[in-house]
Amino acid sequence: MHTTKTKVLPELEKLISGLNVQSISAERKIILQPLLDYIQQKVTHKQDVRVNFICTHNSRRSHLSQIWAQTMAGYFGLKNVFCYSAGTERTALFPMIAETLSSAGFQINQISEGTNPVYSIKYAANEHPIIGFSKTLENAFNPNDDFAAVMTCDAANEACPFVPGAEKRIPITFEDPKAFDNTPQQAQKYSERSQQIATELFYIFSQINF
Repeated sequence: MHTTKTKVLPELEKLISGLNVQSISAERKIILQPLLDYIQQKVTHKQDVRVNFICTHNSRRSHLSQIWAQTMAGYFGLKNVFCYSAGTERTALFPMIAETLSSAGFQINQISEGTNPVYSIKYAANEHPIIGFSKTLENAFNPNDDFAAVMTCDAANEACPFVPGAEKRIPITFEDPKAFDNTPQQAQKYSERSQQIATELFYIFSQINF
């Protein structure tokens, strides 16, 4: 496993260095442990790590999880980690997610228009961008097998008791910031959810031994 740490973009570096893993409860760490164990097992056996974050619409939480997971893998120097996202339905990456990530320090470029636009999302100057758009599990962007399916919302967790091709199915659900759309708290709540996901994924990758 190649372990040269990625130099993330400066604003991201500042945000990541300020994350507080002490804010994660003991109960929440129990929920996170299966994903930590899965990644550790793959790293120990020098195998590629593939993680697909799944939510109903692939519009909010699954994208935040994919992007932060890929970022943390690079930040901690794990180069053979490949993160994906999918939905049980295809909709669109919600624009507030792009705004939230941009505010966090990611470089965001919209590279196609339409009802399901495609975004280029960069966390480091010298790394390939993450390509963000809404897609279902069957989309060619996603792996067919040898991956962990992380269920990021309760609806997808209930709707997908079985994920084809997944080696392991791991529920790690987050509250939906959609509840605050079109309210004065929208930007704050999206930022809070992004920060929670970043903190928990920082914790997971910080525990990996290689």
